[in-house]
Amino acid sequence: MQTNASPTYTSLVAVGDSFTEGMSDPLPDGTYRGWADLLAARMAARTPGFRYANLAVRGKLIGQIVDEQVDVAAAMGADVITLVGGLNDTLRPKCDMGRVRGLLEEAVERLAPACKQLVLMRSPGRQGPVLERFRPRMEELFTCVDELAARHGAVVVDLYGAASLSDPRLWDVDRLHLTADGHRRVAEAVWQALGYEPEDPDWRVPMPATLPPGWVTRRVADVRFARQHLLPWIGRRLTGRSSGDGRPPKRPELLPYPELLPYEDPA
Repeated sequence: MQTNASPTYTSLVAVGDSFTEGMSDPLPDGTYRGWADLLAARMAARTPGFRYANLAVRGKLIGQIVDEQVDVAAAMGADVITLVGGLNDTLRPKCDMGRVRGLLEEAVERLAPACKQLVLMRSPGRQGPVLERFRPRMEELFTCVDELAARHGAVVVDLYGAASLSDPRLWDVDRLHLTADGHRRVAEAVWQALGYEPEDPDWRVPMPATLPPGWVTRRVADVRFARQHLLPWIGRRLTGRSSGDGRPPKRPELLPYPELLPYEDPA
Protein backbone atom coordinates (compact mmCIF):
# COMPACT_ATOMS: atom_id res chain seq x y z
CA MET A 1 0.00 0.00 0.00
CA GLN A 2 1.09 3.57 -0.62
CA THR A 3 2.37 5.56 2.34
CA ASN A 4 1.97 9.01 0.82
CA ALA A 5 0.15 10.86 -1.92
CA SER A 6 2.69 10.02 -4.64
CA PRO A 7 0.87 8.86 -7.80
CA THR A 8 2.31 5.38 -8.15
CA TYR A 9 -0.81 3.71 -9.54
CA THR A 10 -1.23 4.09 -13.30
CA SER A 11 -4.38 2.04 -13.98
CA LEU A 12 -7.63 0.87 -12.39
CA VAL A 13 -10.12 -1.85 -13.27
CA ALA A 14 -13.47 -2.02 -11.43
CA VAL A 15 -15.37 -5.33 -11.21
CA GLY A 16 -18.86 -5.81 -9.84
CA ASP A 17 -22.56 -5.02 -10.08
CA SER A 18 -24.80 -1.93 -9.89
CA PHE A 19 -22.90 -0.52 -6.92
CA THR A 20 -19.73 -0.28 -9.00
CA GLU A 21 -21.60 0.69 -12.17
CA GLY A 22 -22.66 3.84 -10.33
CA MET A 23 -26.40 3.59 -9.75
CA SER A 24 -27.97 5.99 -8.62
CA ASP A 25 -25.56 8.80 -9.49
CA PRO A 26 -27.05 9.93 -12.82
CA LEU A 27 -25.47 12.12 -15.46
CA PRO A 28 -27.50 14.36 -17.80
CA ASP A 29 -27.29 11.80 -20.64
CA GLY A 30 -28.96 9.12 -18.51
CA THR A 31 -25.82 7.14 -17.77
CA TYR A 32 -24.36 6.76 -14.31
CA ARG A 33 -21.16 8.13 -12.81
CA GLY A 34 -20.56 6.61 -9.36
CA TRP A 35 -17.68 6.10 -6.97
CA ALA A 36 -15.42 4.20 -9.39
CA ASP A 37 -15.57 6.99 -11.99
CA LEU A 38 -14.92 9.56 -9.29
CA LEU A 39 -11.96 7.59 -8.00
CA ALA A 40 -10.54 7.16 -11.50
CA ALA A 41 -10.87 10.90 -12.14
CA ARG A 42 -8.90 11.65 -8.97
CA MET A 43 -6.20 9.16 -9.81
CA ALA A 44 -5.99 10.41 -13.39
CA ALA A 45 -5.51 13.96 -12.14
CA ARG A 46 -2.37 12.74 -10.31
CA THR A 47 -0.98 10.49 -13.05
CA PRO A 48 -0.71 11.48 -16.74
CA GLY A 49 -1.87 8.69 -19.04
CA PHE A 50 -3.86 6.98 -16.29
CA ARG A 51 -6.04 4.19 -17.68
CA TYR A 52 -9.41 2.96 -16.41
CA ALA A 53 -11.89 0.20 -17.17
CA ASN A 54 -15.20 -0.53 -15.46
CA LEU A 55 -16.60 -3.99 -16.19
CA ALA A 56 -19.52 -3.72 -13.75
CA VAL A 57 -23.08 -4.50 -14.85
CA ARG A 58 -26.15 -3.99 -12.69
CA GLY A 59 -27.93 -7.03 -11.28
CA LYS A 60 -25.01 -9.43 -11.61
CA LEU A 61 -24.66 -12.29 -9.13
CA ILE A 62 -21.24 -13.40 -7.94
CA GLY A 63 -21.26 -16.39 -10.31
CA GLN A 64 -21.88 -14.09 -13.27
CA ILE A 65 -19.15 -11.73 -12.11
CA VAL A 66 -16.71 -14.64 -11.95
CA ASP A 67 -17.76 -15.99 -15.36
CA GLU A 68 -17.98 -12.68 -17.24
CA GLN A 69 -15.64 -10.19 -15.60
CA VAL A 70 -12.87 -11.76 -13.54
CA ASP A 71 -10.70 -13.27 -16.27
CA VAL A 72 -11.15 -10.16 -18.42
CA ALA A 73 -10.01 -7.96 -15.55
CA ALA A 74 -7.07 -10.20 -14.70
CA ALA A 75 -5.85 -10.11 -18.29
CA MET A 76 -5.72 -6.30 -18.33
CA GLY A 77 -2.72 -6.15 -16.00
CA ALA A 78 -3.94 -3.09 -14.11
CA ASP A 79 -2.18 -1.72 -11.06
CA VAL A 80 -5.41 -1.66 -9.01
CA ILE A 81 -8.47 -3.91 -9.27
CA THR A 82 -11.58 -3.36 -7.17
CA LEU A 83 -13.95 -6.28 -6.60
CA VAL A 84 -17.37 -5.89 -5.00
CA GLY A 85 -19.81 -8.74 -5.45
CA GLY A 86 -22.07 -11.20 -3.70
CA LEU A 87 -24.51 -8.77 -2.13
CA ASN A 88 -27.14 -9.41 -4.82
CA ASP A 89 -26.92 -13.10 -3.92
CA THR A 90 -27.55 -12.41 -0.23
CA LEU A 91 -30.76 -10.55 -1.11
CA ARG A 92 -32.23 -13.54 -2.94
CA PRO A 93 -34.83 -15.61 -1.01
CA LYS A 94 -32.81 -18.75 -1.68
CA CYS A 95 -29.11 -18.17 -1.27
CA ASP A 96 -26.41 -20.82 -0.88
CA MET A 97 -23.86 -18.91 1.15
CA GLY A 98 -21.34 -21.73 0.86
CA ARG A 99 -21.43 -21.36 -2.92
CA VAL A 100 -21.20 -17.56 -2.66
CA ARG A 101 -18.12 -17.83 -0.44
CA GLY A 102 -16.51 -20.32 -2.80
CA LEU A 103 -17.07 -18.13 -5.85
CA LEU A 104 -15.77 -15.04 -4.08
CA GLU A 105 -12.66 -16.99 -3.09
CA GLU A 106 -12.21 -18.07 -6.70
CA ALA A 107 -12.46 -14.46 -7.88
CA VAL A 108 -9.91 -13.24 -5.33
CA GLU A 109 -7.48 -16.05 -6.15
CA ARG A 110 -7.56 -15.06 -9.82
CA LEU A 111 -7.40 -11.30 -9.34
CA ALA A 112 -4.90 -10.85 -6.51
CA PRO A 113 -1.87 -12.12 -8.51
CA ALA A 114 -2.94 -10.09 -11.56
CA CYS A 115 -2.52 -6.61 -10.02
CA LYS A 116 -0.38 -4.61 -7.64
CA GLN A 117 -3.28 -3.98 -5.27
CA LEU A 118 -6.63 -5.73 -5.00
CA VAL A 119 -9.36 -3.77 -3.20
CA LEU A 120 -12.30 -5.53 -1.55
CA MET A 121 -15.21 -3.95 0.33
CA ARG A 122 -17.64 -4.48 3.13
CA SER A 123 -20.60 -2.94 1.31
CA PRO A 124 -22.68 -0.19 2.94
CA GLY A 125 -26.03 -1.03 4.48
CA ARG A 126 -29.05 1.24 4.71
CA GLN A 127 -31.00 1.45 7.96
CA GLY A 128 -34.34 -0.28 7.76
CA PRO A 129 -36.22 -3.59 8.03
CA VAL A 130 -34.84 -5.00 4.76
CA LEU A 131 -31.27 -4.82 6.02
CA GLU A 132 -32.26 -6.42 9.31
CA ARG A 133 -33.75 -9.39 7.49
CA PHE A 134 -30.61 -10.05 5.43
CA ARG A 135 -27.99 -8.80 7.91
CA PRO A 136 -26.75 -12.30 8.94
CA ARG A 137 -26.00 -13.21 5.33
CA MET A 138 -24.32 -9.88 4.67
CA GLU A 139 -22.12 -10.21 7.72
CA GLU A 140 -21.20 -13.77 6.74
CA LEU A 141 -20.16 -12.40 3.34
CA PHE A 142 -18.09 -9.65 4.96
CA THR A 143 -16.34 -12.15 7.25
CA CYS A 144 -15.34 -14.02 4.12
CA VAL A 145 -14.08 -10.77 2.58
CA ASP A 146 -11.91 -10.08 5.62
CA GLU A 147 -10.45 -13.58 5.59
CA LEU A 148 -9.66 -13.50 1.87
CA ALA A 149 -8.08 -10.06 2.16
CA ALA A 150 -5.80 -11.22 4.97
CA ARG A 151 -4.79 -14.29 2.97
CA HIS A 152 -4.11 -12.52 -0.32
CA GLY A 153 -2.86 -9.09 0.75
CA ALA A 154 -5.96 -7.20 -0.39
CA VAL A 155 -7.16 -3.91 1.06
CA VAL A 156 -10.61 -3.94 2.68
CA VAL A 157 -12.67 -0.75 2.61
CA ASP A 158 -15.16 -0.95 5.49
CA LEU A 159 -18.25 0.87 4.27
CA TYR A 160 -20.57 -1.29 6.34
CA GLY A 161 -19.03 0.07 9.53
CA ALA A 162 -19.38 3.71 8.45
CA ALA A 163 -22.34 5.29 10.26
CA SER A 164 -22.58 8.03 7.63
CA LEU A 165 -23.45 5.53 4.87
CA SER A 166 -26.30 3.93 6.79
CA ASP A 167 -28.27 7.20 6.74
CA PRO A 168 -31.38 6.75 4.53
CA ARG A 169 -30.82 10.27 3.16
CA LEU A 170 -27.74 8.98 1.33
CA TRP A 171 -29.80 6.32 -0.47
CA ASP A 172 -31.92 6.71 -3.59
CA VAL A 173 -35.68 6.21 -3.60
CA ASP A 174 -35.16 2.58 -4.65
CA ARG A 175 -33.51 2.01 -1.24
CA LEU A 176 -30.84 -0.14 -2.88
CA HIS A 177 -28.38 2.38 -4.33
CA LEU A 178 -26.46 5.34 -2.96
CA THR A 179 -27.08 8.92 -4.02
CA ALA A 180 -24.39 11.10 -5.60
CA ASP A 181 -23.19 12.18 -2.14
CA GLY A 182 -23.03 8.57 -1.05
CA HIS A 183 -20.89 7.66 -4.05
CA ARG A 184 -18.65 10.64 -3.32
CA ARG A 185 -18.03 9.33 0.18
CA VAL A 186 -17.25 5.85 -1.13
CA ALA A 187 -14.73 7.30 -3.60
CA GLU A 188 -13.05 9.09 -0.71
CA ALA A 189 -12.98 5.89 1.34
CA VAL A 190 -11.25 3.92 -1.41
CA TRP A 191 -8.90 6.84 -2.13
CA GLN A 192 -7.73 6.82 1.47
CA ALA A 193 -7.51 3.02 1.59
CA LEU A 194 -5.10 3.15 -1.33
CA GLY A 195 -2.85 5.39 0.70
CA TYR A 196 -3.60 8.80 -0.77
CA GLU A 197 -3.77 11.85 1.45
CA PRO A 198 -7.38 12.47 2.54
CA GLU A 199 -9.32 15.13 0.68
CA ASP A 200 -12.38 14.66 2.90
CA PRO A 201 -11.22 13.40 6.31
CA ASP A 202 -14.82 13.53 7.53
CA TRP A 203 -16.44 11.18 5.02
CA ARG A 204 -17.45 8.89 7.90
CA VAL A 205 -19.11 11.71 9.83
CA PRO A 206 -22.92 11.36 9.75
CA MET A 207 -25.04 14.10 8.21
CA PRO A 208 -26.54 16.64 10.64
CA ALA A 209 -29.69 15.36 12.30
CA THR A 210 -33.03 16.58 10.99
CA LEU A 211 -36.61 15.96 12.02
CA PRO A 212 -37.86 12.69 10.52
CA PRO A 213 -40.63 12.94 7.91
CA GLY A 214 -44.19 12.65 9.17
CA TRP A 215 -46.29 9.49 9.06
CA VAL A 216 -48.20 10.49 5.91
CA THR A 217 -44.99 11.40 4.06
CA ARG A 218 -43.43 8.05 5.00
CA ARG A 219 -46.48 6.08 3.86
CA VAL A 220 -46.60 7.92 0.52
CA ALA A 221 -42.91 7.16 0.04
CA ASP A 222 -43.52 3.49 0.91
CA VAL A 223 -46.30 3.19 -1.66
CA ARG A 224 -44.19 4.88 -4.34
CA PHE A 225 -41.25 2.62 -3.53
CA ALA A 226 -43.38 -0.52 -3.73
CA ARG A 227 -44.96 0.47 -7.05
CA GLN A 228 -41.86 1.77 -8.82
CA HIS A 229 -39.14 -0.48 -7.43
CA LEU A 230 -40.19 -3.36 -5.16
CA LEU A 231 -42.85 -4.92 -7.39
CA PRO A 232 -40.70 -4.79 -10.56
CA TRP A 233 -37.81 -6.32 -8.58
CA ILE A 234 -40.06 -9.16 -7.38
CA GLY A 235 -41.31 -9.64 -10.95
CA ARG A 236 -37.77 -10.06 -12.26
CA ARG A 237 -37.00 -12.59 -9.52
CA LEU A 238 -40.10 -14.65 -10.34
CA THR A 239 -39.33 -14.71 -14.06
CA GLY A 240 -35.59 -15.25 -13.74
CA ARG A 241 -34.74 -11.92 -15.35
CA SER A 242 -32.17 -9.34 -14.27
CA SER A 243 -31.93 -5.59 -14.72
CA GLY A 244 -28.54 -6.20 -16.33
CA ASP A 245 -29.69 -8.67 -18.98
CA GLY A 246 -28.22 -7.67 -22.35
CA ARG A 247 -26.26 -4.74 -20.95
CA PRO A 248 -22.60 -4.42 -21.89
CA PRO A 249 -19.92 -3.50 -19.34
CA LYS A 250 -19.82 0.18 -18.49
CA ARG A 251 -16.28 0.79 -19.76
CA PRO A 252 -15.01 -2.49 -21.22
CA GLU A 253 -11.52 -1.44 -22.32
CA LEU A 254 -8.58 -0.20 -20.28
CA LEU A 255 -8.17 3.23 -21.86
CA PRO A 256 -6.83 6.65 -20.80
CA TYR A 257 -9.35 8.36 -18.55
CA PRO A 258 -10.65 11.80 -19.60
CA GLU A 259 -9.33 14.72 -17.61
CA LEU A 260 -12.41 15.57 -15.56
CA LEU A 261 -12.82 17.30 -12.23
CA PRO A 262 -13.54 14.56 -9.67
CA TYR A 263 -16.64 16.22 -8.22
CA GLU A 264 -17.78 18.40 -11.08
CA ASP A 265 -21.52 18.98 -10.80
CA PRO A 266 -23.11 16.96 -13.63
CA ALA A 267 -26.05 19.39 -13.71
